[in-house]
Amino acid sequence: MRNWKCSVVSQGDSVPTSSFLSTISKEHDILIGTTYVTFGILSLVGNGILLFVAYRKKTSLKPAEVFVINLSVSDLGMTISLFPLASSSAFAHRWLGNDIICIIYAFCGVLFGLASLTNLTVLSSVCWLKVCVPNFGNKFSFCHAYLLIGGVWCYSLFFAIGPLTGWGRYGSEPYGTACCIDWYAPNHSKAAMSYIVCLFVFCYIVPCGIIIFSYVFILLTVKSSRQAVQQHMSPQNKITNAHTLIIKLSVAVCIGFLTAWSPYAFVAMWAAFINKTELPPFAFAVAAIFAKSSTLYNPIIYLVFKPNFRKSLCRDWLTCRQTLCACVCKHATTRKGSFTPSSQHRREECNSTRLSNGLPENHGGACRQCQCLERDPGSGGHCPETTPQRTARILQGSTHREMVVSQLSNEMQSDFL
Repeated sequence: MRNWKCSVVSQGDSVPTSSFLSTISKEHDILIGTTYVTFGILSLVGNGILLFVAYRKKTSLKPAEVFVINLSVSDLGMTISLFPLASSSAFAHRWLGNDIICIIYAFCGVLFGLASLTNLTVLSSVCWLKVCVPNFGNKFSFCHAYLLIGGVWCYSLFFAIGPLTGWGRYGSEPYGTACCIDWYAPNHSKAAMSYIVCLFVFCYIVPCGIIIFSYVFILLTVKSSRQAVQQHMSPQNKITNAHTLIIKLSVAVCIGFLTAWSPYAFVAMWAAFINKTELPPFAFAVAAIFAKSSTLYNPIIYLVFKPNFRKSLCRDWLTCRQTLCACVCKHATTRKGSFTPSSQHRREECNSTRLSNGLPENHGGACRQCQCLERDPGSGGHCPETTPQRTARILQGSTHREMVVSQLSNEMQSDFL
């Protein structure tokens, strides 16, 4: 699993450095690296969108939705701390870090992974409280949510620090291009065995049981509530729709949890307590991919099945698209509205028709085009056809004024004509 070799340094000296070499084929490593890159990009986009939506609707957030934000934060932490080095090491067909980087990598993986897992567990308990015990669930406040979130991180930190203090051990994964808990350590240390047993019980069995039982009770409560509602109302009402959404969210969370963590828990326990020689290294690699996939579909679940998040996202997307279209159209109008040589020529013609006293003629076609250009530069000089109005200049004493002929009295029109 670990291979020691000498690397030549300056002045001819050589020092031993540890190098983790891949124990699976190059083709499998390329496949794993490509999967990590894809998952990393989708996770960044999904969790980034989820945090953006939460920020946009921060004034209308509910206490239970704080856990969704915390889940997105832990998933982003896992994505940023693990995916770049895991994918690059897979492409390089060996671990690119040293022993210290391996420990830091494993610590971040355990911390953020357990934080996401524990957060899902607490969120399911809160949902059960609000749906099944509404008398207490309605009293759930932001203060309670923040206290539980603090407990989530303390719980995760407790198990992540364990191997650093000698309770358990961090090491390379059996496939060689990543690091996590040393699953083979129980064969050599009772402390490592107790750590892995506690990890399996309190970080997989208990959370799995809480999540499943919480959502089972939620589904039973929703089913009985739906039957009571259907006796008095049409099934096509908002209450029934809300029940359907709760069912979909519950099923999606349960399936996501079991899909992500069950394969890794199975292979880890098999290697630790049954027979490590029967498990190929590629089985650990596939199980690790499933575990890291939780960062991808957790935001998808809540963006798809939570109506308020989905509506907020659609509203922000529509606003963004309208703003972008307005900017593009404004830029195109500005370019189209710039004076072309033909429009400039028409303006010169207009100026040449001015009388010597500086007053423009009011019935010339050229001047009408000029006025149209001044009012709307983007018209290109194409003005709507209008019937020209004849005007007359009336001298009264030492002053004169201009009037439309149609506005003159009959007597004045006859004199004018």
